[in-house]
Amino acid sequence: MGGLTAPNPGDRATAPDGKAEVGVDVTMLTGLYRRMCSIRYFEERVLEMRLANQVVGSVHLCNGQEAIAVGTCAALDLPKDLVFPTYRGHGWTLACGAPQESVFAELLGRESGLNGGRGGSAYLSAPDYGMYGENSIVGAGVPIAAGAALAAQFDDSGRVTVAVIGDGAMNQGSVHEAMNLAAVRRLPFILVVENNGYSELTPIADTVVSDVLYKRASAYGMKGIRIDGNDVVNVARTMRQVVSAARSGDGPILVEATTERLVGHYIGDAQLYRPAGEIDRAKANEPLVRARRKLEGAGMPSTELDALEAEILAETLSASYAALEAPRSDPSTVLEHLYA
Repeated sequence: MGGLTAPNPGDRATAPDGKAEVGVDVTMLTGLYRRMCSIRYFEERVLEMRLANQVVGSVHLCNGQEAIAVGTCAALDLPKDLVFPTYRGHGWTLACGAPQESVFAELLGRESGLNGGRGGSAYLSAPDYGMYGENSIVGAGVPIAAGAALAAQFDDSGRVTVAVIGDGAMNQGSVHEAMNLAAVRRLPFILVVENNGYSELTPIADTVVSDVLYKRASAYGMKGIRIDGNDVVNVARTMRQVVSAARSGDGPILVEATTERLVGHYIGDAQLYRPAGEIDRAKANEPLVRARRKLEGAGMPSTELDALEAEILAETLSASYAALEAPRSDPSTVLEHLYA
């Protein structure tokens, strides 16, 4: 990896007496845990509002994948650095720092939304926070992010760009073209692959010879690494190295983060393609469970964590209620603030 090293997946650094974890920065992990809880409660509330038809249209939730967005964004200099997520982008938007109320309002078609209610769930953007738009065309954000990285070489901004895709997008032609360009130009570009094991409804293992996707990077002369995407500390520590390397001219870099969805590919997905017991096993290994276990192992009382979670949930509910009270976007202005 040219100096980049990933922590051992699942390494918990348990003390010899088994009573407390060592090497855990409780303050840092508490902050990361707060952000992950905020995303999880946001997505759960969005599910409720979608089922009540308050949010309309296609909605893709990121429950179970929060650590990748939170850990990555913690390593970035936002909004100078730029993030280009997939249509499963609510979590990335919040991890970049966008306020919950503004994101709720966008999904609800309110004037106070991030994009005046025009983007909705799958097309929102938050450039003030470094998030430059979801994309419903699979893999389409990758060449755009590579272009932004190319621009960074000309404007000497020191900017790093991050494109986020799912495992299925690794088979898109535009992704490979962008990887080749990024490698040839040594762009300050990071490609994060959220490998949740499924390309929409199809197991990734059924679509490729090898589902160890980071190895593809070497074919283009890129560096590649695979990390445990359910360990937020692992993600944050590794991404700090990755971002530093890309910023110093040692890019581009592909980071494959393994994870699992706790929900369907989309709201309404019955998930009949998932083997019995798979979701229950995923819930025992998901990012929030692991982060809370690590905090408790470091000595934080469960009552303190319960209070923190209750506080975050109350903030989320308050933000959703405020967004619901905001005026709806005026249909007569639908063509304003758009360009093609």
